[in-house]
Amino acid sequence: QVQLVESGGGLVQAGGSLRLSCAASGRIFSINDMGWYRQVPGKQRELVAIITRGGSTKYADSVKGRFTIARDIAKNTVYLQMNSLKPEDTAVYNCYARQTANEYWGQGTQVTVSS
Repeated sequence: QVQLVESGGGLVQAGGSLRLSCAASGRIFSINDMGWYRQVPGKQRELVAIITRGGSTKYADSVKGRFTIARDIAKNTVYLQMNSLKPEDTAVYNCYARQTANEYWGQGTQVTVSS
């Protein structure tokens, strides 16, 4: 089992910044991809950003140029730097990790962007 603990969510004004962190613990060997998804009530969960163990990244079109994902392999932690936040970025952000055939999710952290 892998446990994921997120931190860094909160309330920010439009145009502001937040940094999310997600620390993995437990059976963390061979974690491949780590990343972030987000969900708004009544809508499907959507990919925000993913980073592979080798450092390749993928972003949702809606966050490209504003969000940056980074990963510290030694600390088993993934970060999401969110700049130029918009009200439509308001959501619960969930950390994600994939280990071979297994997927793990954090409990989520609320990000609220006021206009």
